[in-house]
Formats: sequence, C-alpha cells, structure tokens
Amino acid sequence: MTGDRKKSKPTRIQPPISRRNFMERVGVLAGTSAVLVAGGVWLHGDEPVRHRQVDVLKLKDFRVPPNTLFPAMAVVHGQNVENMAREAVAKLGGMARFIQKGDRVLLKPNVGWDRMPEQAANTGPDLVLAVARLCQEAQAATVWVTDVSLNDPARCFFRSGIENAAQQANAQLFLPGKNDFLPTDMGGVLLKVWPVNRLFHKVDKVINLPIVKHHSLSGCTLAMKNWYGVIGGRRNQLHQDIHTSICDLAAAVRPTLTVMDAVRVLKANGPTGGSLEDVQRENTLIAALDEVALDSYCLGYLGLRPEQIAFLALAEGRGLGKVRWQDLNVSETQV
Repeated sequence: MTGDRKKSKPTRIQPPISRRNFMERVGVLAGTSAVLVAGGVWLHGDEPVRHRQVDVLKLKDFRVPPNTLFPAMAVVHGQNVENMAREAVAKLGGMARFIQKGDRVLLKPNVGWDRMPEQAANTGPDLVLAVARLCQEAQAATVWVTDVSLNDPARCFFRSGIENAAQQANAQLFLPGKNDFLPTDMGGVLLKVWPVNRLFHKVDKVINLPIVKHHSLSGCTLAMKNWYGVIGGRRNQLHQDIHTSICDLAAAVRPTLTVMDAVRVLKANGPTGGSLEDVQRENTLIAALDEVALDSYCLGYLGLRPEQIAFLALAEGRGLGKVRWQDLNVSETQV
C-alpha cells in the first residue's frame, strides 16, 4: 500500500478450535452432539456462544441449466481483454443467460499473493473489470469480488490491481476477516464441515475467474484448485492429499460460469511466482461450464497431460465433468 493511502489491515482468520474446547465454550449437552459432524465446527466470534447449537450450512448449486444451442467452451485469442471477455461470454449465450436482473453476484478471482499483474501469480485485473462490467450490464443488483489471500489481503488486492478493477466497475470488494466464515457441510471425502466465506451463502450466482499457473504440489492451479480461496481454517492440512481435496472443493462449489485467464501464464515456480522469466504471454481467455474439461484444456499451456494430474480423473469419476474436452462443442475465435 502506498504511503499516502492508508487502509485498515484485515484481521487474520482465527484458527479452528478443538472439539474439546468447543464443548467447553458452548456448554452443549449430550443431546446436541449431532451437530458436531466429522471435520469439526469452527467459530469465529470473539465472544463465547452458550446454550445453542451451531447451524451447519450447505452451499447452493449456482449453475444454470445446460443449453445445447451454445458451445460448452469458448476459446478467444486477442490483445484486448475486455473485448475477449465479451466475445467468450457471448459465444456461450451472453451474460443474460447467466445473470438475471436483481441477482447478487460473486466474482472469485485468484488473489492469493502479493504480486504485480506482470508476475501472473494472480488473476489479471483486466479480466475482473471486464466480467464485473458484464454483470452490471446484465442488471445485477450487487457484484462482489472476494478471495481468501495467503499473503496480507490488503497488499494482495492492491498490488494485483484487483482492488482498482473492482472500484472501476463499481463492484464491492470483500476481504473476509475472522468473523466472516460460516461452518459449512462440504460433503466431501476429506472436507466435511469447514469454515466458508459467508458471501457464498449470501449471493445468487458465482463466477470463477482463475488463472493458468504451475503449482509445485498439484502440478497446476486452474479452475478447480481456485476454490481453495473459498475456505478459511487450516488449509495447509488439505495438502496432505491435495488431489482429493481439490475434487472435494469442486464438488461443493458449482459455479454459474468460469472464465479462465490465460493472458499471462505462470509456467514455472508456481503458485507464487516472482520472476518474469517464468511468465509467458498466451493472450487467451477460455469460458466454460465444465471445469474438468476446462482444466484439461489448459494443461496444454503448462506442457502437461491429463494423465499426469490425478485430480482430473478423480473429478471425472465423481461426475463433475469430462477430461476429454475434445468431445465437447468448442468454439475458438480471434478478436
């Protein structure tokens, strides 16, 4: 943050309390133990809550109905990100297919790191600006932009250019603090009840805005991996079986639309990057409804094959999408 522009620093997320401490703090009787499902329940208030159960929520399905009149994936090459975004969304039926008047819309870019746009560690701000404008034109009531950053959130959103992009589009920036997570049943193999950014329980539509990056552990960060930024708590625990965790997240969060940023691609030393030598310009956006197919397609930018990325086969096995994107109706244009 520049010296002449001060902002309050978001409070760091409080770690989950143990089951034993939870029982002591809330004084729950034996008959209420059913709410303490596997995975634990996280509280994020400063004051203890006594003599009441903690509601465990479930995420809604944000998808729109399929429509075979339109391609399942739109690949757009060009130099102007806003024109590319408009073309990609138009190919899939236009933003009016996804956003109705009065919808509360949440945009989920990757804003994990204290990096400049040129370093390609975060979603490009031009894409966030373009999609936010498209939502506004579709008469969304509110457009939110959020992520759970790993570096200092204020610096991540400022240095990435996404704070400025949200302001330009009259979108609302939301940097979640310790009280902004709600215990949510993720229904996964590893992810049971986990603290989720409360905005995901408030909005009507969710648009995923990931970026194509190398990742030292999972091999890549693409659409499905971007859902790590939905949750709080001790996310590093999920790295012990990262491929199953990615599938759990993708099964829990079913977005309205995904627009992948492949304008700048971080080819190595991800997910944080840093060196411009690791970044290559591809000048491409890809919009899709099938995140498995989208991730599979984007492996080509990283020199990877689907069989090298375990979470793709796992996701297809759960019915989340198709690994063979070639079997889908794919539109490819230049603008």
